[in-house]
Amino acid sequence: MQAAALFGSGLVAGLLAGTASCTAVQGGLLVGLTGERDRTVLGWFLTGRLLSYTVVGALLGLAGSAVKPPPQARAVLLVAAGLMVVAFAVRLYRRPGCEPPRRAFGGLGPPLLGAATILVPCGVTIGMELIAISSGSPLSGAAVMAGFVLGTAPALGLLGWLLRRVTRTRLVKAAAVLAAATGLWTIGAGINLGGWLPATATATAGDRSPVVTIWALRDGYRPAAVRAPAGVPVEVVFKRVDRGCTDTVAFAGRDLALPATVRLPPQPPGTLRYACGMGMYTGFITFSAE
Repeated sequence: MQAAALFGSGLVAGLLAGTASCTAVQGGLLVGLTGERDRTVLGWFLTGRLLSYTVVGALLGLAGSAVKPPPQARAVLLVAAGLMVVAFAVRLYRRPGCEPPRRAFGGLGPPLLGAATILVPCGVTIGMELIAISSGSPLSGAAVMAGFVLGTAPALGLLGWLLRRVTRTRLVKAAAVLAAATGLWTIGAGINLGGWLPATATATAGDRSPVVTIWALRDGYRPAAVRAPAGVPVEVVFKRVDRGCTDTVAFAGRDLALPATVRLPPQPPGTLRYACGMGMYTGFITFSAE
């Protein structure tokens, strides 16, 4: 009964919340398959995606967070995936005429790239992974992840079909440029998620409070930069307003599904950066002794 309910929850989340975010983040990997002439390629891509998500869901339900990569590890994977997408885009741009490109990874390319999408999770994917962890059951964990993949499959399938059509026209170079931009965006998101950018935000004016409330909206966190006192315990309260990437936040080296409350021990003066699970949106808490 629990597995069936979680499967339904994952399916609905994929259809309603995961379609746009997962297509934006993971769709770039489809660029590597746009020149394939086999009509079953897209099906194999989606099959590999379904298998990898289901297996990971079962492992999460079985072993909990021990098998889930922390935000820093995911940041490295995002950068690697972005580089892969840029390489595919360059390959597509330089393809002469109608000459078919070489198959990526041979005949195993489509299912391998589909399976690799688990390494480039969108924010909603991370939320589903946290549900799989909390289920405490391999069957339930596999069910929620499989439902989520099936919910997002129509959007990715449509994107793959459009990419195949475009690459047979004179728009192929424009599509390659767009794909390269997507890859660079993915690299930037990974760098942001990893916290490898300088914290340059200016905290909002106002009293420093030991209780900080942050609202998660569809387009970021509000306020994006706040002040808090250094040297005393601080409570950070995340409240969710909209569903989307900001549903999950990478905070202090771990993932949180919102709404959530974090109690921080006394912090030294400085700035603490946090980001959504995809690395798209960032917030800052500045601790000061003044």
